[in-house]
Amino acid sequence: MSMSAFFRALRMSYQSEIDDLTFDSEGRDVLRKRLLEKRSQIGFLSQMLESNPEMVAVVFHGGFHFELPAVMEQLLTLESDEFPDWDSLSDAVQLTPWAKDLAITLLKEPQGTWFMTVAAVLEYLYQRPSPHHQDNGHGNDGAHHDEHTQHSSGRHLDHGHDFDADDERHQQPDHEHEEAGADWLEDQGFDRKD
Repeated sequence: MSMSAFFRALRMSYQSEIDDLTFDSEGRDVLRKRLLEKRSQIGFLSQMLESNPEMVAVVFHGGFHFELPAVMEQLLTLESDEFPDWDSLSDAVQLTPWAKDLAITLLKEPQGTWFMTVAAVLEYLYQRPSPHHQDNGHGNDGAHHDEHTQHSSGRHLDHGHDFDADDERHQQPDHEHEEAGADWLEDQGFDRKD
């Protein structure tokens, strides 16, 4: 599926933000500590929701659980003025308890609902497996595959707590996810893909 120019431009910036926060000058993984610091500055960061959403979105790193990947795939094709209402995404995107608390603060801002969609899609892109994942190792995509596997495996995710086996039991099979995503898209006015 294609990606809008808006998300294409922000995707690498978001990944760079996460990478910059991950290690200190001595090579120690300090992502969790730095994310906690950023989250404590949410009042200040909220001033950048529209101008630099990728710099604010990192506070939600590890705070989203994507229930309907088909919906997320459709969202990443939209330009910044085409987003559906944030509340309409409640079946597709779940927030961890600590992320819900942050969202309450940001949703009070004039661009809060717009920003939450941006943050969710950027995190989805970060966690999403590389398209090369299904290449069976042909070509020179091995390094790229390894890097994306590292991102999507959750190595850097700061959930505040780890999702446990209960989360695995509550996940729907892929075909049910796809069907639910297609239903949601149709409800939002998008053409159903057969």
